[in-house]
Amino acid sequence: MLVGLGNPGSKYKRTRHNIGFRFLDVFAKSEGLSFGSAPRFTSEVATFNVDGEKVLLVKPQTFMNNSGEAVAPLAKYYDIEPSDITVVYDDLDLPSGKLRIKSGGGHGGHNGLRSLNRHLPNADYTRVKIGIGRPPSGDITPWVLGCADEKDNADEQRIFDALLPHIPLLLAGERDKAANKIHQTLQS
Repeated sequence: MLVGLGNPGSKYKRTRHNIGFRFLDVFAKSEGLSFGSAPRFTSEVATFNVDGEKVLLVKPQTFMNNSGEAVAPLAKYYDIEPSDITVVYDDLDLPSGKLRIKSGGGHGGHNGLRSLNRHLPNADYTRVKIGIGRPPSGDITPWVLGCADEKDNADEQRIFDALLPHIPLLLAGERDKAANKIHQTLQS
């Protein structure tokens, strides 16, 4: 399962917090896929095949803070272990233009991950953190729910371009190999 985190609705489409949704949209378009509604699971889903294995692309429609309420029932229904889930999301602690891939761990204050950790049997899923940086000062809510500037949009596109060709490796469990290739691309 490949999950992109975000908030539903056009109001949130271009916000920093919706970077996971935007990535899944770009990935689906690159593969000629389209999302359909799965109301039973409060999600939009598409299917993709990697080496003969069906992969579910998921955009939870529960709003970010309740993402686990959509992902956990889908994982249970399709008998997908948390270790076979990859989640793409925004990270305040990484500067814009940076990406980090890791497996397992806490939620780091991210409400979408907090919900996933609460609803999944364990937190052993792969995390693809895309940096959005922190606001210069003040409350983070207007920052994450605000739209990125042109430089941040260019950083996002660069990250997406580096990540797209290596999603099959990530989904096949080759996390370290994929991370190395992505970082090589970003440094060149």
